Amino acid sequence: MIKSFKQTFLSLDLQSPRWSSVEAMAKDYELRQYETAKWVSTVIRGETQKEAMRQGFWKLFHYIQGKNEKEVKIDMTVPVTCLVKSGCTDFKISFFVPFEHQDCPPQPTDSDVFIEERKAAALFVRSFGGFASPEKYAEEADALARTLRHRGQPFHEDFFYTAGYDSPFKLFNRHNEVWYFKK
Repeated sequence: MIKSFKQTFLSLDLQSPRWSSVEAMAKDYELRQYETAKWVSTVIRGETQKEAMRQGFWKLFHYIQGKNEKEVKIDMTVPVTCLVKSGCTDFKISFFVPFEHQDCPPQPTDSDVFIEERKAAALFVRSFGGFASPEKYAEEADALARTLRHRGQPFHEDFFYTAGYDSPFKLFNRHNEVWYFKK
């Protein structure tokens, strides 16, 4: 499957999950169909979202740096996602597993890190720039939810994902997203 220009531009040559654009809704949002894919994840409990992202990122970074059964280094991918559930202080942080490891990802040696398979799904996606804080992600998710409700689009309202594509050292042309799953 050939990556779209947008996928290539956003990832800056880092691998990302395969998806196709089903429908673009002006500047408000896009409906994407994501393929089934494996992700390496960890759940951080009882912390703020910002602290959970920090702790989760480092746990997963150690995994890709060789803290896995095969002791192999794995390329960084995008996006880094965070599952946010309404009224919950558990946050699931995830990295996409690169294509060369999709069939048989190295198993984590940290008991808090696990491999999960996310089934193919249709996602409503809202993109935005700048440095994304938990507050900014929540604001963008609220805006997307309002738009989807207004347009009569059925979606799972009790959770959303944040998706960050950039290193903290990138200062300009940053790209962030919020995702709601279509019902």
